Amino acid sequence: MEFRENEAIYLQIAAYIGDHILMGTWVLNEKIPSVRELAVSLQVNPNTVMRSYEFLQGIEIIMNKRGIGFFVMPDAKEKMTAYRKERFLGQELPEFFRNLDLLDISIDEIKQRFETFTVEKNQSEQL
Repeated sequence: MEFRENEAIYLQIAAYIGDHILMGTWVLNEKIPSVRELAVSLQVNPNTVMRSYEFLQGIEIIMNKRGIGFFVMPDAKEKMTAYRKERFLGQELPEFFRNLDLLDISIDEIKQRFETFTVEKNQSEQL
């Protein structure tokens, strides 16, 4: 995983975990990798992964079963979607609009590219 400099690493790891939950790679009510396993996999300090896990526990995406490990909460998908949507609308969308304005990109051009993206995504999912 390559980390961006403009965001805390633990939040990027939390987003990575969220992606796995939203894509169904990590199934609801099932165990996720241990702190140490994920730290080795991502080549980061275990304390950073632990901070990500604590953050995700705080927003009720994962839970710690003492002595067993961390598990995906039953409603994690809905909560992660709501969290990511709120974050996108509150933080990323204003920056996106700013860039549209600065670069003189029309909503029609964005719509066209989004439609192309959707078609290509659907085609790749059918393969």
